[in-house]
Amino acid sequence: MGTVAVSGGKNVKAVVETRHESCQAAEAFANSGLSLAFQRPENIRSHAKIILVSFLIMLPDIENLLQLQEADREIRRLNDEVAALPKRVAAIEQKLAGTKTVLERAKAFIKTDEAARRKYETAIQDLQQKVSKYRAQSLDVKTNDQYKALLHEIQFAEQEIRANEDKILDLMINAEAREKEVKAAEAELKAEMTEIEQEKADARQRTAEDEKQLAEWNAKREKLRVEVSPDLLRHYERVMKFRGTGLSEVRDHKCMACQMMLRPQTYNEVRSGQQIVTCDSCQRILYFNPANEASIERTNMTRKRRSRPKADADQAWYHRLHYGEHEEVFLAFVNHEGTSSRRIYDLHTGRKIGETELRDADYRATFAADLESATRLNGNWSETELEEWGAELPMTVLDALHSDLAAARVESDARTHAKSSETVVSEHPAAS
Repeated sequence: MGTVAVSGGKNVKAVVETRHESCQAAEAFANSGLSLAFQRPENIRSHAKIILVSFLIMLPDIENLLQLQEADREIRRLNDEVAALPKRVAAIEQKLAGTKTVLERAKAFIKTDEAARRKYETAIQDLQQKVSKYRAQSLDVKTNDQYKALLHEIQFAEQEIRANEDKILDLMINAEAREKEVKAAEAELKAEMTEIEQEKADARQRTAEDEKQLAEWNAKREKLRVEVSPDLLRHYERVMKFRGTGLSEVRDHKCMACQMMLRPQTYNEVRSGQQIVTCDSCQRILYFNPANEASIERTNMTRKRRSRPKADADQAWYHRLHYGEHEEVFLAFVNHEGTSSRRIYDLHTGRKIGETELRDADYRATFAADLESATRLNGNWSETELEEWGAELPMTVLDALHSDLAAARVESDARTHAKSSETVVSEHPAAS
């Protein structure tokens, strides 16, 4: 199995898979500009199996908008980077200010301790002088009471001296820790000052580079804006302002920006590339990339076949593209003891529409009109569960229905492609 990327005219791109010793027939067919997917029957002389899995005719406005969106993203990134650089420098300067505060506090503690130490040393000198004075006076006393009084004063002064000496010793021990704090803060401050100077230099250089790139991207952006129709440009810019992007890729039947499933008609219109299409949910302008879709379709072709709902099941789920005044809905039918019920749910929200309707007889007969143009889905939940859900489907159930609907659409597309292939190959000159 090989893959050949070919072109079928201006702005037309296609991806072709071939299984043959030579892929010349595939290239010739793709180069003819035909845009229908086909499968060559086995009885064709070359025995080539060719599957045209995707095609794209991209409008010039879409191409210009894609480039414009890239420019807008790059401009936004550069503006964010330019705005972030001063904040980065400010954060480092704030950290630097914190380190300076720690250093100043440590130095202030050292000065306070030095002042306290000098105070205690002065107090010790005064007390020592008192002790000397009291000892001299004790030599001249006449009575024992006077001697005892002087001796008591000497003992008290000596106790005060020892207490002050202990305080000085504590200050000396603390001084070692204070000195270490000062040295560490000074080293950290020096490193941070070097870092901030380097950061400022880098910021100035990066800002200059970003501003140069900004000027180039802005010039490119202005040129691209002129090449887009004014109405479309206004829509793009309005959506981008509120949602961050104005375009979204369509892949596997859904808008990749908001992840909402697209109506089959909308999906086909985007794939055809004949007109501008916007997403009903997010309002972004939709575009189709065949390279991404090709990988999905190849996966879909090789994945396990979707299980078929049982035709005689008492419960059945259907999808309707239009139902009265409502858009896409899920219909749930249940047969029970000769009667049948119908419940209607919004496809996107899972909310129940109206009340449950009960009728006599099998749902296939009494609700036959509802089954016209409807897609049968897999789903089997008890009526008790349906009643318990009340006015809204659980997310697990809604997701399961959406998943099976996507698989059913893939099957339907595959059948359509197969029928178209037989018609195209039989009418193409290469088949003769």
